[in-house]
Amino acid sequence: MVGEAARRVALVTGAAGGIGSAVARALVAEGHAVALADRAAPDALAHELGNGAIALACDLGDPARVASLVDTVVARCGRIDLLVNVAGMMIFKPLTAHDAADWQALLAVNLVAPALLTGAAMRYMASGGAIVNVASVHAQRTSPIVGSYAASKAALVSLTRTTAIEGRDRGIRCNAILPGAIDTLMLRESPNIKSGAEIVDPADIGTPEDIAALALFLASDAARFITGEAIVADGGRMGRL
Repeated sequence: MVGEAARRVALVTGAAGGIGSAVARALVAEGHAVALADRAAPDALAHELGNGAIALACDLGDPARVASLVDTVVARCGRIDLLVNVAGMMIFKPLTAHDAADWQALLAVNLVAPALLTGAAMRYMASGGAIVNVASVHAQRTSPIVGSYAASKAALVSLTRTTAIEGRDRGIRCNAILPGAIDTLMLRESPNIKSGAEIVDPADIGTPEDIAALALFLASDAARFITGEAIVADGGRMGRL
């Protein structure tokens, strides 16, 4: 457990999901306070975690709601030290079937919300602050019918680099995690997986806790010399011929 002087306040989006809840649990296990944000306030998780955890309802597709989220965290917790952007959505359609509304809805959650939260958090963060963006291996290599998702995650990696550059002189770091196949509802509900169009060896499927452990490290002072990086966590799946 960290000492009181090292106790930090973290905002985790997508906190009701598999990866988001695992990140929140990992942070609380280290003694940090967490603000849990999701479309519906994850009250049960906040109660389970205790340690001052608070649950916040925020539709990340609504820029007005997003704009006030960090202010709410600071008002209730006194400050913000860590931001973990986990929330994301996927649309399973070929590019020929995407319309403008599809692109706008997906980018609002996967890119615009993290960008707005990053800007807002950086206005409050002191030196030692850290931002972790959960992107995807689809930012580097992808498959059919997830073009909008892949494009948004590639853009999130680019946002990570810019955040690291702009935050460096202020002592604020930013890194991205690129998970591969992780045992979450998003993976289980994938039409590609359900149809058999994409077959994933069970040995290549990680757990939300695998991603949470990496997020916890990147948010910690142990990673003080790591910033602007996009770190693949896929069990080595992409590295094989």
